[in-house]
Amino acid sequence: MAFDIARTRAAYPALTEGFVHFDGAGGTQTAAGVIDAVTDVLRAAVGNRSAAFTPGRRSLEVVAAARQAVADLLGAEPDGVVLGPSATALTYTLARTLGADWRPGDEVVVSRLDHDANVRPWVQAAEAAGATVRWAEFDRHTGELPTGQYADLVGERTRLVAVTAGSNAIGTVPDVPAIAKAAHAVGALVCVDGVHSVPHGPTDLASLGADVLVTSAYKWSGPHLAAMVADPARWAELRPTKLLPSSDAVPDRFEYGTPSFALLAGVTAAVDHLAGLDPDAVGDRRARLRAGLAAAQAHEEALLDRLLAGLAARPAVTIYGSPARRCPTVSFRVAGTSPAATQQALGDAGFCLSSGDYYAYEYFQTMGLRDSGGAVRASIYHYNTADEVDRLLAELDAVADRTGTMVR
Repeated sequence: MAFDIARTRAAYPALTEGFVHFDGAGGTQTAAGVIDAVTDVLRAAVGNRSAAFTPGRRSLEVVAAARQAVADLLGAEPDGVVLGPSATALTYTLARTLGADWRPGDEVVVSRLDHDANVRPWVQAAEAAGATVRWAEFDRHTGELPTGQYADLVGERTRLVAVTAGSNAIGTVPDVPAIAKAAHAVGALVCVDGVHSVPHGPTDLASLGADVLVTSAYKWSGPHLAAMVADPARWAELRPTKLLPSSDAVPDRFEYGTPSFALLAGVTAAVDHLAGLDPDAVGDRRARLRAGLAAAQAHEEALLDRLLAGLAARPAVTIYGSPARRCPTVSFRVAGTSPAATQQALGDAGFCLSSGDYYAYEYFQTMGLRDSGGAVRASIYHYNTADEVDRLLAELDAVADRTGTMVR
């Protein structure tokens, strides 16, 4: 069955404003069901968590529902879902907790392909402990992250391997299961950044081999909250710094302060939205999520092929990376105009894209592009259309015409 793009787009009120959104990697638009769920909680009598009165019980139910929803999305257990304000904040919490037990001579492996949120917290925790940081390098031409290098990078002193499941800069999908296998062979933990991968296809914690997986709800139609998931037994082994009166239970001990109950309701609604992307899907929510995200993935991949072909046909456009497996994300430059100027020109025409390094600091530094403005990023989400891709390509031609650059 063909992906029903009209039905899908109708679920996003913001799309009626007419902007063309190729900026999903920086944050998607919000589904109507999410907006309604947040509003419903804000309108209701909701107290801080307590089993003693109805408004307190409501907040308990909201938190439990959000944990279950994220667990269904990622193939995890609800008691293993830690909720927080952002992927960066959660990763720092984990890095500080794990780093407290590291010692000089211990080693941490990070990747130059990753978003800095899955690099700097580990580098800084290692520095604080006197541990050694080892770097996995990407292929500068293809953008691949060669798996073979990990045999040399990990060893008996490796404590943690951090790697992305999808590059937010050029879309590369590394062989995370193979990397995790190499890490686990020496007893190391594996922390996977799933922020850019989870929105674009079915995700399974066990299949990835991830000990910890991080994701952000605002990258998959939800509110600005994030989750960090692991086996509950893994969390039970760790003791983060925390306030003395706060709960010592798992996963509560990793969550600081009173959460936003309204936004947590939005997380659940966002997962339900994803579970409804394929109206013919049957089964429990986990099964419907897998079906819906698989259908959306096929739609996005077709648009990506169209975009890549169009960009490649324009000689003045340089595309960065050509990985074999790719999330629907492309970074490029147009000759004769800076990335920021290209972004501005497209923005003036109603197209929303990113420019710069998008926090993929090590990638752009390695490529020698960061000091000259990085690149322009077009990231596709399931509400994008083939017509929007064609309009973007046509507008790039117009940008080139105005700057005197021959693109076609």
